[in-house]
Amino acid sequence: MDAKESKKKKTHRIPLRITDTTLRDAHQSLWATRMRIGDIMDIIDVIDSVGYYSLEMWGGATFDVCLRFLRENPWERLRLIKSRASKTPLQMLLRGQNILGYKNYPDDLLDRFVALAIYNGIDIFRIFDALNDTRNLEYAIKAVKKYGGHAQGTICYTISPYHTINNYVKVAKEQVELGIDTLCIKDMAGILSPISAEKLISALIEEVNIPIQLHCHASSGMAYATYVEGVRAGAGAIDCAIAPLAGFSSQPPVETMATIFSETDYAVQLDFDALQVIANHFTKIAPKMKPTHSPVSIIDPDILIHQIPGGMISNLRSQLAQQKSLDKLEEVLAEVPRVRADLGFPPLVTPTSQIVGTQAVLNILSGERYKIVPNEIKNYVRGLYGRPPAKISPEFTKLILGDEKPVTHRPADDLEPLLPKATENLDSSLIEHEEDIISYCLFPEQALEYFKWRNTPPEERPPAPVEIELAENEKSISAVSEKKPEKKPKEHGDESLLSRTDYNGFAEIMDKMAELNITELVIRKGEKALSLRADADTPQKTGKKRASIASQEAAKTSTDISADNDEKTAEAIPESSEERATIVSPLTGKYYSSPSPGKPAYISVGSSVKAGEKVCIVEAMKLINEINAPFACRITEILVKDGENVEKDQPLMAVELL
Repeated sequence: MDAKESKKKKTHRIPLRITDTTLRDAHQSLWATRMRIGDIMDIIDVIDSVGYYSLEMWGGATFDVCLRFLRENPWERLRLIKSRASKTPLQMLLRGQNILGYKNYPDDLLDRFVALAIYNGIDIFRIFDALNDTRNLEYAIKAVKKYGGHAQGTICYTISPYHTINNYVKVAKEQVELGIDTLCIKDMAGILSPISAEKLISALIEEVNIPIQLHCHASSGMAYATYVEGVRAGAGAIDCAIAPLAGFSSQPPVETMATIFSETDYAVQLDFDALQVIANHFTKIAPKMKPTHSPVSIIDPDILIHQIPGGMISNLRSQLAQQKSLDKLEEVLAEVPRVRADLGFPPLVTPTSQIVGTQAVLNILSGERYKIVPNEIKNYVRGLYGRPPAKISPEFTKLILGDEKPVTHRPADDLEPLLPKATENLDSSLIEHEEDIISYCLFPEQALEYFKWRNTPPEERPPAPVEIELAENEKSISAVSEKKPEKKPKEHGDESLLSRTDYNGFAEIMDKMAELNITELVIRKGEKALSLRADADTPQKTGKKRASIASQEAAKTSTDISADNDEKTAEAIPESSEERATIVSPLTGKYYSSPSPGKPAYISVGSSVKAGEKVCIVEAMKLINEINAPFACRITEILVKDGENVEKDQPLMAVELL
């Protein structure tokens, strides 16, 4: 054996390990977490036969989406997949002390959650903290090891003046001391460059004797090269997704990466015939699963500026669409780095990505920075999520908290055990298994909605929200495939068409509005007004008097065109004798009268409130937004029901001014 062959033999590596993220992160990133259990069970046997190191198929956003949107039991999903995937270890994403939610939970709940997750089928726990605060990982790692699971520690990678290689090595050493089995570098935004990956992994291997896994999103286009350099530097495992659910804000495709490494000493043995079957399965269902607002581009270089992670970017588009403000996406993306700097440069990963992203949305929609501040932002500044990477300025702390001082100890130390009183306000007939109690503790409103839906006879159940959305998507697909014949040009020009007020020609006007990207057309005559909206099926009245659709005199009136989404309600013309003051919702979301189930409502009919006093909650974009009275008033009527969906600017309650 010559020297060259000897050197080659010495440097030979064990085969690369690949974790498949299709069943969790991939569809969370590209399909807004819309994959249902049937979509999985139809192909799970083939996925299990590929030869993956593990299947990431639980945790993250999949848990609460199962309850509130898919109307599925996330625990049953885990059990079903485990019953058929006997060859491949199952993996979940655990948010440390946040478990699967957006706040810290008590240690007793975390311990029981981990025990039940292992009992139902989870083998590997990827445990992370959004702030890389090791104090928030300590109990989760302890629980996983206690019940016999594999504890994978995590470094949440981001770029800022406060995130250096030395800092990341320090965090890794702290996690190793807690007993982690492996370490993952979690590049949730796709901003880890190949050169930075080589430097970081080389430094980690020199300082910590532990296997390293690399998780990158393909958003910026660097992930493919980053994986190659990372593996060459010593990473022994990478995360990939099947091709139809790979790329852009998801992970690189497994087919591509396995082929690249097949020409190296790291070649991984996967069943490519099985991969083709899996790809065909997801290609078939992809058209109806993709959100209608999905981007066309597959590379987003701006990710290097705003650093919004893959799982967040699709939800951010969805949330802006729900607020009828998708046109403000660029403004929001520009605001994200400013909010992040205000908050001490947290890595943008759940829950901090949601907190920062939602605050950026609120700053843009309200037209004033921090005019609306969700509870989660206040708790973050209080230190209840952990230690920010950089110190938050005293001026900003005072703006958010007033004279209140943040905590400096482990946030969970202040939390009382939750399980002993967990079911005090819960109807026991809704509970089928202990896992239901855990679901309720994590997501009270969503779990209650699901339990009630589940307890309803199947023939009487309303359709699950996902079924409604998918039906609408299929209609859109059909509409595109059945393209309408092109209309002949009108004899009159655009201006004359838009000036017409013959309401029998309403459909024609709506077509032209859509063509010209006009969102609302308000036609007025005296105190009468008719509002035509691009997303409406019929004319809508504005104010107390409705224009007559058949009115022939209306043809003589002038038109008022408003294309500004933020002024939709400003065109209303109420009759002064019938006018009344209201408190309106600043956001599209869900109305709640109290801070949590079983707690007293903030107000009731007859209540008198001061300006700035809390009157209700609107849950929007996964965060809790307390709505305050804009003026001193007395509540005369509550106009919406608990748990009801409300639109932006919709009146929530009628009031008398004081």
